[in-house]
Amino acid sequence: MQGAGRPRIGCEGLAADLDALGAEELAARQQAADTSIKEMGITFTVYSEEGGMIDRAWPFDVIPRVIPEPQWRRVEAGLKQRVQALNLFIDDLYHDQRIVKDKVFPASVLEKSVNFRPQCVGVDPPLGIWAHICGSDLVRDRDGTLYVLEDNLRVPSGVSYMLENRLVTKRVLPELFEHYAPLPVDDYPSQLFDTLAALSPRPAEYPEVVVLTPGIYNSAYFEHSYLAQQMGAELVEGRDLFVGDDDCCYMRTVDGPARVDVIYRRIDDVFLDPEAFNADSILGVPGLLRAWKAGNVALANAPGAGVADDKVVYAFVPEIIKYYLDQDPIIPNVPTYRCMEPQALDYVVEHIAELVVKPANESGGYGMIVGPAATQAERNKFVQLVQKDPRNYIAQPTLGISTVPTVIKHALEPRHVDLRPFILSADRQSVTMGGLTRVALRKGSLVVNSSQGGGSKDTWIIPEGAGEQSQAEAQAQTQTQSQSQA
Repeated sequence: MQGAGRPRIGCEGLAADLDALGAEELAARQQAADTSIKEMGITFTVYSEEGGMIDRAWPFDVIPRVIPEPQWRRVEAGLKQRVQALNLFIDDLYHDQRIVKDKVFPASVLEKSVNFRPQCVGVDPPLGIWAHICGSDLVRDRDGTLYVLEDNLRVPSGVSYMLENRLVTKRVLPELFEHYAPLPVDDYPSQLFDTLAALSPRPAEYPEVVVLTPGIYNSAYFEHSYLAQQMGAELVEGRDLFVGDDDCCYMRTVDGPARVDVIYRRIDDVFLDPEAFNADSILGVPGLLRAWKAGNVALANAPGAGVADDKVVYAFVPEIIKYYLDQDPIIPNVPTYRCMEPQALDYVVEHIAELVVKPANESGGYGMIVGPAATQAERNKFVQLVQKDPRNYIAQPTLGISTVPTVIKHALEPRHVDLRPFILSADRQSVTMGGLTRVALRKGSLVVNSSQGGGSKDTWIIPEGAGEQSQAEAQAQTQTQSQSQA
């Protein structure tokens, strides 16, 4: 919203169309969306404190989030720039470490990185790409500035919900698609397959691509099975694969072993190969790292890519972009205090009541503190944690994150949102047209994660000129109302 309940520029027509539906009809459409989600089996898993797992219907808000295409093109360029630099950074860390030798990136940060994999040193993955699928989280401040909040380079999730959100919106608000032509997102599975196929070590017209899942009890299993189905790829668990004496990876089938060319793995590094990482893992494939190093199978994302999926590394991304590309970031970072720096640490300790403090490698909104919403006891405890291990924490100002209209019972209320677009990198780069808009459904909350009460929305990238008729009608309606009031 543009403040005082007014729609942002370019959204007037959509606001008028929604207003014309009326509160009761809008609530009915929301109910229809909820029913559709249950019928379609769109779920996510929450781990309860008691150790059990709860399967829940995906929380979805029917009001789409709208972004004009000219604004999006700048975001798209910024995301491509960012991921290109991060891939160069990862490759450098596993080879010459020039950025460390040139004292642009501190050796101490690398030494304490929990996601740096010594087993990957010297490996040359296909096309020199380590992070083939990246999900970067974006937020807009109250002054309109768009920031990158964090980068997800290990096993980023959520893209299936972006696709399903579009299908549900089309089902329950079909008339809006007559006035507006949001750019499509349904080509993502084919783009993902092309990205993976480009990594194949064998020159085959139809390489064997599989999706490696931890299994049905994983919180993102819905997405694993969905993407495998949409790509026409096999969904496999570790026990379905084996590495032969020839250092090639094979899939067990009823017709005998079938060689696998590319694995889209949704398993963390440490569980990927019990020979190379955690010997107790029953989720991975013994010898898989050996096959990857030999160039006989491609892994996406590559093991070790998570070295850049660290909130302390995030704080250095502007310098990383400048170092490798000699460019300024198109999309800035949120202003960030690196607690490892003494002056920044002193500031964070003194001003923790005003800041958001995050650990380097937690996700899902866990392990962090929102200073203004915390108790004094919670702040004091966090100060002790930060002082004990400064390298493990960063701090950021509490942003006035933008809000969008959201159906709450029978009325529209503002709720805070972020946006996770997905960037694919192989022989070319592509960015989803929009992404997964996550919304904090709890009033006043800044936490958008579904595991902590968040939901999602469809995201529309609107071409120039789309919806002009509705916008003209909205302007005429506003003018008529003003004249009648006068």
